[in-house]
Amino acid sequence: RCPPTTWLGPLLLLACLLVSNGATEEVSENCSHMIGNGHLLFLQQLIDSQMETSCQISFEFVDQEQLDDPVCYLKKAFLLVQDIMEDTMRFKDNTPNAKVIVQLQELSLRLKSCFTMDYDEQDKACVRTFHETPLQLLEKIKNVFNETKNLLKKDWNIFSKNCNNSFAKCSSHGHERQHKEASDPQLPGFVFRLLVPSIILVLLAVGGLLFYRRRRRSHQEPQMVDSPMEQPEGSLLTQEEDRQEELPV
Repeated sequence: RCPPTTWLGPLLLLACLLVSNGATEEVSENCSHMIGNGHLLFLQQLIDSQMETSCQISFEFVDQEQLDDPVCYLKKAFLLVQDIMEDTMRFKDNTPNAKVIVQLQELSLRLKSCFTMDYDEQDKACVRTFHETPLQLLEKIKNVFNETKNLLKKDWNIFSKNCNNSFAKCSSHGHERQHKEASDPQLPGFVFRLLVPSIILVLLAVGGLLFYRRRRRSHQEPQMVDSPMEQPEGSLLTQEEDRQEELPV
């Protein structure tokens, strides 16, 4: 007969499989309806309560022009939204807006189980700095939660997609763009710095030429005025002399 320990391994393995399957089913059930309409309503109220202003704030967010895959875009945006709510979106304690932020932060913590982490080495890929108003920032955050809600309803496991290839493309495009900007001298700032001194030099040269011509003309005019007075043409003396020469002897 086999010792009792021989059967212990398979039994433990079976128990682990049952527990893991149960946990997976629980995660799937939670992810499908974790974001409710109430959360989106809170976000809309937060947007409506903002003062319209032209003042802008700086924050890091996903560059959708670089990352056009909707699933990978939301995977990247999810973590950035967490950072924004913690570092950028600050309201006075115990106010309605502050309570909404706390609820959204708690929701984000629960949503972590629905996302796989597969881009630790490329945490800045596909990300750039935005300069927008607080209203525009809140619209971005609401859009992230709304799109995440819609995709999770269709497939609770959709955010387990591996996005390393998409993020790597962003990194390569970013390096190519930086290299092109560094090697291309025809940049707006460079052109501006080059043209302004050239224009100033041209204007100075034209101004100097005009001044020289005007000064030269002013010296020539008095001489032209004085020369006829020295030998007046057709004077009485010269006319009388001419007559005497013309008379016959």
